[in-house]
Amino acid sequence: MRTIRNMLWALTAFYLIMTVAYAVWTSIDGNPEWVGIVAFFLMTLFSAFIAFYMGFENKPFAKKQLPEDREDAEIADADEDLGFFMPHTMWPFITAAAVAGVFWSIAVGWWPIFWFIPFAVVGLLGWMFETYRGKFGH
Repeated sequence: MRTIRNMLWALTAFYLIMTVAYAVWTSIDGNPEWVGIVAFFLMTLFSAFIAFYMGFENKPFAKKQLPEDREDAEIADADEDLGFFMPHTMWPFITAAAVAGVFWSIAVGWWPIFWFIPFAVVGLLGWMFETYRGKFGH
């Protein structure tokens, strides 16, 4: 947490410098480009907010430090179990194809979306509940 917080404060300082530089650069001709200035300012604000939050939430990790905050940590210390993944599952493909169809129908016309949304819901539910029945049920 401490490492991430310090990186975000450095990023905040960089964004602040870039905000000032961009504002000066675009104001040379007397007509500043406000969209870019506001975007740079919001990047500065958001990264400062996240850095402050990371520093504020560091208190629970004072007892048990994260591996990236310790000097004696090994790479394997941060390698935790990511969970259980089903072998040979078809549901991610079905869900991705249905969601791609939903976005395709948004791009070309709204009427096919009503055909793809049920497939996306069925794919998502099948993916969520595939370990509750059949060969891999528990």
